[in-house]
Amino acid sequence: MKWKRSERLVDMTHYLLNHPQKLISLTLFADMYQSAKSSISEDLTIVKETFEEKGIGLLVTVPGAAGGVKYMPRMNDEAVREVIQDFIEELSHSDRLLPGGYLYMTDLLGNPEMMNRVGKVFASAFAKQPIDVIMTVATKGIPIAHAIARHLNVPVVVVRRDSKVTEGSTVSINYVSGSSRRIQTMVLSKRSMKSGQRVLITDDFMKVGGTMNGMKNLLEEFNCQLAGVAVLVETEHPGEQLIENYLSLVKLKEVNEKNRTIALTEGNYFSKGGKE
Repeated sequence: MKWKRSERLVDMTHYLLNHPQKLISLTLFADMYQSAKSSISEDLTIVKETFEEKGIGLLVTVPGAAGGVKYMPRMNDEAVREVIQDFIEELSHSDRLLPGGYLYMTDLLGNPEMMNRVGKVFASAFAKQPIDVIMTVATKGIPIAHAIARHLNVPVVVVRRDSKVTEGSTVSINYVSGSSRRIQTMVLSKRSMKSGQRVLITDDFMKVGGTMNGMKNLLEEFNCQLAGVAVLVETEHPGEQLIENYLSLVKLKEVNEKNRTIALTEGNYFSKGGKE
């Protein structure tokens, strides 16, 4: 079957978007489309220019015999701010207010379109860093972790509060919850990670960072490295944060339960270097 250029471009774009961060050789594309490498190179130039012009991402060329091309998810500042503002708008409704100053976010975490956009925002910030695993704690952080993992093309590991028979042998640690100051437990299967892996940890909500700090300590038990911290919503806290270097999309500044008002602002994504 002889592919037309228009057909190659559509299929090639689809392939690249579904294989982020994967080095793809020109030989693979040449064999797939039964075309000369020179034609494939011209096609990739068109895709690269379109990706960059539309803010879809970057197409990086790796030279050499073992080289090829790699799609890296990227969003420009305008697109990132649009995602953040859309999330703030959805989260600002007074009926989301829960006792204790928490916000109801389950429906947003279950919205595939919203989570896909959030995942790409965080993936854009960490796209140039070597990341092997996304880690989160059950249960509300799971949709965010999978959304980021999809755009970085890496696996997800889920930390639990107690061990499950289906997890096999586990590693368990105790940590101090930042908000309640209670001793809690984290458990992770020994098969979840390999020594030396670089791990991005994420969660939906952070007060002072007790849970994040617990996951950070758990990495040490696996001899793994912390690659970064991604938080969907953080709260403004007058005391000391247990986690210093993290990226957040939204900051919960104030909750007035009497008047049922919610004050939200942009998080530290830009001020902490979320975009280069």
